[in-house]
Amino acid sequence: MSVLPPPPRRRRPVDPIDAHLGARIRLRRTLMALSQTELGRALGVTFQQVQKYERGTNRLSAAMLYRLTRVLDVPLGFFFDDLPDDIPLPAAAGSPSWRETLDMLRAYATIPEDRRRSVCSLIRALAGKQGRRV
Repeated sequence: MSVLPPPPRRRRPVDPIDAHLGARIRLRRTLMALSQTELGRALGVTFQQVQKYERGTNRLSAAMLYRLTRVLDVPLGFFFDDLPDDIPLPAAAGSPSWRETLDMLRAYATIPEDRRRSVCSLIRALAGKQGRRV
């Protein structure tokens, strides 16, 4: 029996906003002459985690962003200063709105169960996903 190596991990592309926030963290950290280790210790994370924040590869939670404002002694707006206005929104063009999706789900719930399977099949066929779960 042979052991196969794990499949390669797919890296998500760095979001431009995360990259901008990371650059602002690095800027303020270096202005304060803090190392990544010192900043990490003050935040309760490792220096590797600080590196990932600064590169934008790890996303910042609201709680971590708040901690950063306290440790780096900056207002929240500092992280968003100079953020370009032309950053694309994450929603893909043509994707249904939440309201539209909720309306469809509510209508679907009212369809008798014996007809629901047909509706699912129709939707999968229209989406080009025949025979597979979406």
